Amino acid sequence: MATDTTAQSGPLLSVKGLVKQFPGCLANDHVDLTVGRHEIHALLGENGAGKSTLVKMIYGVMKPDEGEIVFEGKPVVIQNPAQARRLGIGMVFQHFSLFEALTVAENIALGLNNPEDRKDLQGRIAAISQSYGLPLDPGASVHDLSVGERQRIEIVRCLLQKPRLLIMDEPTSVLTPQEVERLFTVLRRLAAEGCSILYISHKLKEIRELCSKATIMRLGRVVAHCAPAEKTAKELAELMIGADLKTSGHSRELNQGEEARLVVERLTVRSPHPFGTDLKDISLSVRRGEILGIAGIAGNGQTELMDALSGEVPAGKPETIMLDGAPIGHFGPRERRKIGGCFVPEERNGHGAVTTMSLAENGFLSAHIRASLTRSGFIDAVRTQAFARGVIERFDVRTTGPRAEARSLSGGNLQKFLVGREVEQNPGVLVINQPTWGVDAGAAVAIYDAIAQLAEAGAAVVVISQDLDEIMQLCDRISVLAGGRLSPAVPASEATVETIGMLMGGTGMPATPVQNEGASAVV
Repeated sequence: MATDTTAQSGPLLSVKGLVKQFPGCLANDHVDLTVGRHEIHALLGENGAGKSTLVKMIYGVMKPDEGEIVFEGKPVVIQNPAQARRLGIGMVFQHFSLFEALTVAENIALGLNNPEDRKDLQGRIAAISQSYGLPLDPGASVHDLSVGERQRIEIVRCLLQKPRLLIMDEPTSVLTPQEVERLFTVLRRLAAEGCSILYISHKLKEIRELCSKATIMRLGRVVAHCAPAEKTAKELAELMIGADLKTSGHSRELNQGEEARLVVERLTVRSPHPFGTDLKDISLSVRRGEILGIAGIAGNGQTELMDALSGEVPAGKPETIMLDGAPIGHFGPRERRKIGGCFVPEERNGHGAVTTMSLAENGFLSAHIRASLTRSGFIDAVRTQAFARGVIERFDVRTTGPRAEARSLSGGNLQKFLVGREVEQNPGVLVINQPTWGVDAGAAVAIYDAIAQLAEAGAAVVVISQDLDEIMQLCDRISVLAGGRLSPAVPASEATVETIGMLMGGTGMPATPVQNEGASAVV
């Protein structure tokens, strides 16, 4: 009895001296972590700091090389996620593991270990979702659900197993502000009921609002502990990067008489992707020196809009898209790049970069035309290496050099390279989708600075992002993409989190053509 009492009074989770080594990389270097009962505990760090490796070992996806995990006062060896769930450890990953062709109940059933748990599953799903304010229809097909509803599936699947520890990786990256508040209410209730939360996020304002304690990692080691509410977001970021954080502070006085460099008129595109979103009468214009932000939750047509603007999907009539007065709707990516368009897609691996190729080779793939990286029809190796080296140096890409393979970089460093690759081509128009997805505070500031400087030099920039804070900080005007329709753009100075958040959720989206600063925003 004494042992049980001690276990109940001690911390829920203690990680002691965990080590994980990969070839050429010490991902976790004798990491210690303690999560108390009823606690919402933040795990912070730059990309590559070792956070993901640590939580994967706690959840049984990986095994530590050294060290000990103590859960509920007892040392445990967690062989796999199924064993982690039996112990009472649940995890909601950043990228959902759902089958779109299956129903909510069928997806949840796949994550339940015990056949007994599947009895009266639809009723139990309905009861838990109603109790926690996470409404779900057990019989609905996943492909018909919003991203916020899909996240509810993952959370409800965990709650059905009555976890004692819930690990959440970037849980708000795909939610509207209203959905974030709803999620925080659920997490606070879970903590009050005895479920501890280990919370990973790059959104430091949320960390300060939600979490009572934080463990900060850098280069695979724990470097600090703190109470987030007692620190500013800037101080938290500086603890993460181990240096003073330069803030991005660009203000541009836009000349209303500047000509539009990018004009889109009544763009309608059928999505080529399974369960994608068709674009319906999209119209927008972006002037010289302007940054237009397009906010929205994932799955509302962002991928289709990026594909149409970059030329990967035909846009119909040539005059549907105009770049510096030239009709380009019928052009492919190569032709659009020739006349001044540059593009950064959302997906880094496989789309933005070929992971098995070197950085120099990846630089050549998109920059060989505008950066003149060929000679007499052959690759100019010297110029190609120099171009990649220039990107690495300007954007502080942490790598061994231009010959390093793209897959050897952390996500944040690869993103900096891909943004730098396009910026260094001095485009007239830059379209960038999710510029700081999964990127830490230091890398985000570098990317924001590069985008702002490009606009100051006269480029027209379109930023497509799910991060509303990012949109409101960086952009001059803001539109919202919801259900494949685009709202009229409003000046960022007049936008509020509440109104933009409602539009992101599909509430208040106009259904008739609206004229907007020289371009018809048909919504």
